[in-house]
Amino acid sequence: MADRQPIFILPENVSRMMGRDAQRNNIMAARLVADTVKSTLGPRGMDKMLVDSVGDITITNDGVTILEEMQIEHPAAKMMVEIAKTQEAEVGDGTTTAVVLAGEMLKNAEKLLEQNVHPTVIARGYRLATEQAIKVLHEISTKIDRGDKELLKKIAITAMTGKGAESAKEMLAELIVDAVMQVADGGEVDLDSIKLEKKKGKSIDDAELIKGIVLDKERVHPDMPRKVENAKIALLDCALEIKSPETDTKVNINSPDQLQSFLEQEEKMLKGMVEKIKSSGANVAICQKGIDDVAQYYLAKAGILTARRVKKSDMEKLAKATTGKIVSNLNELDEKDLGSAKLVEEVKEGKGEEGMIYVRDCPNPKALTILLRGGTEHVVDEVERAVKDGLGDVAAALKEERVVAGGGAIEIELAQRIRKYSQGMKGREQLAIEEFALALESIPKILAENAGLDPIDMITELKAKHDAGEQHAGIVVGSNGIANAFEAGIIEPLKIKTQAITSASEVTNLILRIDDVVAAGKSGGGMPPGGGMPGMGME
Repeated sequence: MADRQPIFILPENVSRMMGRDAQRNNIMAARLVADTVKSTLGPRGMDKMLVDSVGDITITNDGVTILEEMQIEHPAAKMMVEIAKTQEAEVGDGTTTAVVLAGEMLKNAEKLLEQNVHPTVIARGYRLATEQAIKVLHEISTKIDRGDKELLKKIAITAMTGKGAESAKEMLAELIVDAVMQVADGGEVDLDSIKLEKKKGKSIDDAELIKGIVLDKERVHPDMPRKVENAKIALLDCALEIKSPETDTKVNINSPDQLQSFLEQEEKMLKGMVEKIKSSGANVAICQKGIDDVAQYYLAKAGILTARRVKKSDMEKLAKATTGKIVSNLNELDEKDLGSAKLVEEVKEGKGEEGMIYVRDCPNPKALTILLRGGTEHVVDEVERAVKDGLGDVAAALKEERVVAGGGAIEIELAQRIRKYSQGMKGREQLAIEEFALALESIPKILAENAGLDPIDMITELKAKHDAGEQHAGIVVGSNGIANAFEAGIIEPLKIKTQAITSASEVTNLILRIDDVVAAGKSGGGMPPGGGMPGMGME
C-alpha cells in the first residue's frame, strides 16, 4: 500500500494552490493593487505615468484609469480592478478610495487568519460592520437643497482637487454645476446628455460651456456658409445619395443620349432631395449618413450649411439640444421637425487643424457640450477625467440629496461608531468588526501621508476631536492640519462612501472565502504571477 501509484486528476499543465497558501497568495495580489494606487489619494496625491506597448503615454492619478491601463493578470487582483470599474460606473469618482479600503480590509483580515479566526467568521463580521456603516452614514449625512449652487460647486471642486485640472477648478466647477442643473430633471441627471469635447491648444482656463453641441466635423463643401444665425436645423438619418439596387442589375445603354439622360435623371433626383430640405425652411442640415457630391453642390448653392456622417449619439444629443426631430424619410421632413439654435458656425483655430461645427445658444437645451482645452493632449485627457469626476459627484449629490464631509472626517466618525457597535458583539465577529473600523481609519492616514503630514499625530488628534463631538473634523491640506472639513468646503456625495464601502467589503469577503485555486496553464502550465504548484497530483 505504501508504494501505491499516485492518481492524477488534473492535466499536467494545470496548477493548484490550496488552503492558507491560496489565501495568502490572493490577499497579497489584491493588496499590491491597492498599494499601487495608494499614493494617488487626496489633494496632494501623486500621478502615475503609464506607457503602453506602442509607446502611448497616459499620465493620471485616476484610480480606475491606472488599473485599466496596467493590464493586470492575476485573478484576485482583477477582482480589485472590478471594484474600481463598479465605482466608476455607479458614481464616477471614489475609485481609489474603494480599492484602498479593500486592500486594508484584506490586510487586517490576514492578521485574524494568522490567529486562526475562520474566514467565514471574518466575512460575517465584515458584513455586519458594512450594514452598520451604511446605516450610520445615512444618519450622519447632511441633507442638501438641490438649488444650492454654491454647495454643488464645492462638491465639484472637492472632486477635482488633486487632479490635473486643479489650477482652474473654480471655473470648471461653475461649468459643471451649470451643465448638470441645465440637463437635470428633478433629481435625475442623464450624464450622457453632457458631451465633453477636447481641443489641444490654449490653456485649461479657456474651457467653455456651450449651450448646444460641438461636432468634430467640417462643412461638406467649401462654398457653404461658415456661419448661420437663427439656424433652423434638419436632423437627417437618411443618405442624400442614390441607393444602389439591392440585387444585381443590368442596364443596357445603346447611345450617348441614353447615358446622358440616365445621368440627368440621377442629378434630378438628388436636386429633388435638396429641394425638400430647402422647402422645409432649413438652413442647416446635419446628416448621419453619406451625401453625394452632386447633392453637396446643390446644398452649397442653396446656402445650407451641412455636415455628414455624424455619430448616432451626437444626433441624439442634437435632437435634445435643439428640440428637433431626427427624420429618416425625406418625404416626411416638415418645418415642425426642425431644431433651432441662435448660431451654427464652423471654427478652425490652429494652422492645419481640422474645423469643428458649433451649434450654440439653443433655447432651453437638454443636452450641452463642455469644451475642454489644454496645452498638450496629456493635459486635456487628465482635465477630462477630472471633469468626469466632478460631473459624477454633482449628479450623485442631486439624486440622493445627501452629502458628507471629506478629508477623512466621515471615515474617522464611522470608525469610532463601529468600534462602539463591536462592543455589543459576543462572538469572534467582534474582532473582524474592529479590524473593519481600523481599515476605515486608513483613509485619513493615507491622506496625511500623501500631504507630507505626520499620520500618527493626525489620526490621534482627529480621534480626540471626534470624541469631543466635532464630527466634521478632517484633514484640510490648505490649513496644514485639522479643521472643519464641511466649513472648508470639502464635501462629497453620500453615494461615493456607501458604494465604496459596500464594494470593498463584498470583494474582500469573496477573496477571503477562496481556499483553492485551480488554474489552467497557458501552453506549459503554471499559476498566474505570484506562484503555483504545477503538475500537482492527488493520491
